[in-house]
Amino acid sequence: MSVFKGLLIAGLMLLNSSVFAEEIGSVSTVFKMLGANHKIVIEAFDDPKIDGISCWLSRPKTGGIKGSLGLAEDRSDGSIACRQIGPIEIKDELENGEKVFNKRTSLIFKSMQVVRFFDKKRNTLIYLVYSDKIVEGSPKNSISVVPIQPWRN
Repeated sequence: MSVFKGLLIAGLMLLNSSVFAEEIGSVSTVFKMLGANHKIVIEAFDDPKIDGISCWLSRPKTGGIKGSLGLAEDRSDGSIACRQIGPIEIKDELENGEKVFNKRTSLIFKSMQVVRFFDKKRNTLIYLVYSDKIVEGSPKNSISVVPIQPWRN
């Protein structure tokens, strides 16, 4: 398989995300004369395998002409906060390091991932956000911890 075909397949895989985030809001960080401003976007998504858990992700979004056309590469910074918002119901078997969210942050080479871990000893879910790239990812990351507790109305 050629390098081009491999990159194309990898790019298409990054575009395929089973969980979609709802944009909650954004703030501009840099004014751009042409195209959209650089900004920080806040998005929310629910864990696809666990009812009662929602996560909020803040991430940079590159503006300008390239950003407006979807050709820019966003920075690797991201922050996450996950919370129990109702009774927790685990719908399927959990796998440590399982991807729960994926957001494309460049045309085809880079994405922001959220993966979930289960700390059985402490009965806690851990969500990790990080950025990866086909060639080299980033060590920048953030975690959020959700203790599994009974829900009282």
